[in-house]
Amino acid sequence: MSGIARLRTQDETFGAAFKALLARSETDSRAAEGVAREIIEDVRARGDAALLMWTERLDGRAARTVAELEVPARALAAAFEGLTRAEQEALREAAARIRTFHEHQVIAPHMQEDALGSRLGQKVTALDRVGLYVPGGKAAYPSSVLMNAIPARIAGVGELVMMVPAPGAPPPLVLAAAYVAEVDRVFLAGGAQAIAALAYGTASVPRVDKIVGPGNAYVAAAKRLVFGQVAIDMIAGPSEVAIVCDGATDPSWIAYDLFAQAEHDEGAQALLFAPDEAFLEAVASEIDRLLPAMERRAIIEKALAGHGALIAVRDLDEALALVNEVAPEHLELSFDGAEAVLDRVRHAGAIFVGRHTAESLGDYCAGPNHVLPTSGTARFSSPLGVYDFQKRTSIVFCTPQGAAVLGKTASILARGEGLTAHARSAECRMHG
Repeated sequence: MSGIARLRTQDETFGAAFKALLARSETDSRAAEGVAREIIEDVRARGDAALLMWTERLDGRAARTVAELEVPARALAAAFEGLTRAEQEALREAAARIRTFHEHQVIAPHMQEDALGSRLGQKVTALDRVGLYVPGGKAAYPSSVLMNAIPARIAGVGELVMMVPAPGAPPPLVLAAAYVAEVDRVFLAGGAQAIAALAYGTASVPRVDKIVGPGNAYVAAAKRLVFGQVAIDMIAGPSEVAIVCDGATDPSWIAYDLFAQAEHDEGAQALLFAPDEAFLEAVASEIDRLLPAMERRAIIEKALAGHGALIAVRDLDEALALVNEVAPEHLELSFDGAEAVLDRVRHAGAIFVGRHTAESLGDYCAGPNHVLPTSGTARFSSPLGVYDFQKRTSIVFCTPQGAAVLGKTASILARGEGLTAHARSAECRMHG
């Protein structure tokens, strides 16, 4: 029988069990932070030498110089040319759809004039250089290359520097994706040492303005530690999905949807909410039937047993209320008329509507970004987008009349705060 937990909202113990389910135990963050801090300080102090040492020690990739870790542009092109025609077309199609979706996110500059003739506006500038971290531990992620690089390119970022751990031969699909997404430089290095190199720069790795992309606990800790020195997108936790189903979707489809999240890693979470307990048992049976044939069975089994659950709810209304408590990275609404309840979902990174919309389509090629808030942070965070690679600068231009009128208001408020130089700075222009 499947090791996935069964919960019922009508049971007295549900509240405590649900709370425990959401409080997933992860790698000790303090231990990860301690290791990351040591590596960061070493790379900051010794630059290339430290990057080479930690890359050999942790990634198993030895190199005499950082130049040996960098993948030449011609090798990126060769990786793409070496793919099958189907793989090339898939990368191009996914890139085109991602590009089309994100082109609508560009923030435009604006300028307005008020009644005093003053002009007030916003200038929009792309970041100069961005670091892309592409995980490479348990799997290869060409999709992450596309999702991180394409919005940055649309925003107008000047240079994209990619870091990817590769203990053995670098995955051709990842290098090909970098070619398709027009990444400027690619280094075969991962972990906290790669984050440190991007944040502080070395003789061979340029310092960036922002680091984006998920990674393991040590990468997450390193991003947290360098934040402020550079910007970061988010601190990513294990992947997660919540599925709400009325019981009429093929149970094997739902089982595969649960597997799709669970196969990321042992800390991933997959939750199913349904008002039909017979349907939940049918899904459990499908899990038992299909799991033995899954290529990543051991990872899926551990994730489902440790963090998954089949949850019997009173009705779909209760399911949606619980979803807002979870604030999941991915949410599938697998029932007819799901579009009608979208406004009731307040907290989710991405919503997949209808029985035929598998979350995995969003991971690769639907168009919206798959870099999403995890671990309940969808309560206050958004998917990665073009806006993450653009910064905004306010513009204020006052006419003499505007300076006189605004100066009076500013003077009163400044003196109220006890900042008399502020007041005098405004007042001296009131009569000039």
